Amino acid sequence: MYRVFEALDELVAIVEEARGIPPTRNCIVPRGEVLELLDDVREALPGELDDAQDVLDHRDKIVTDARDSAEAAVTGANAQAEQTVTGAREEADRILADAKAHADRMVAEARAHADHLVATAEQEAERTVAEGQAEFEAVTGRARTESERMIAAGQASYDRSVADGKAEQERLVSQTEVVRAAHAESARLIDTAQAEADRLRDECDQYVDGKLADFEETLHNALRVVGRGRAPARPAPSVVPDYAGEFRR
Repeated sequence: MYRVFEALDELVAIVEEARGIPPTRNCIVPRGEVLELLDDVREALPGELDDAQDVLDHRDKIVTDARDSAEAAVTGANAQAEQTVTGAREEADRILADAKAHADRMVAEARAHADHLVATAEQEAERTVAEGQAEFEAVTGRARTESERMIAAGQASYDRSVADGKAEQERLVSQTEVVRAAHAESARLIDTAQAEADRLRDECDQYVDGKLADFEETLHNALRVVGRGRAPARPAPSVVPDYAGEFRR
């Protein structure tokens, strides 16, 4: 390619140095040298120029063939894309169906487990309430028996004190000073017996109240255990029934 530019430069130099023909702008050039330089230029030109000329000559055909090939490629690509999209949509539908079936199965298992927990909690609650009721009745019965025994003992002590006071009063009734002393002693004995009976009654009430408080705490603990067992299955009730309050009535 360098020889082409060199030969062209030499041709330009020959033309510039050629002798002119007055009065025209023509000149006399050495034909042999010019033809030789033109042959050098022709030989130095690469063969790709001929190929390029052939391409230019067949440009319309090449463009048409390229357009047809591009349209065929686009059509094939569209068909492949539609096939790919269809396959992806079918795969997505299958995955979605599998996920839905798995979710339904998990929900069913969770619901069955929750029902089992609720049933177990209800059975435990019923057992705890039954045991609490039995314990309450036993404690109440023992407290009632103890109260009656203590009241009977207090009443007997009171009756003995009253009887002793009356006997003492009758024995000393003949003397005024003795009578006054007997009255005072009798009143003291009566007051003492009454105070003893009141004390015994208060102790009995405190004993019964303490047993009831212990049973109420046990029952509340059982209800809290039941409430925790039922919490995952359904919301806890807004108000917990006061079973101990019912029994105190």
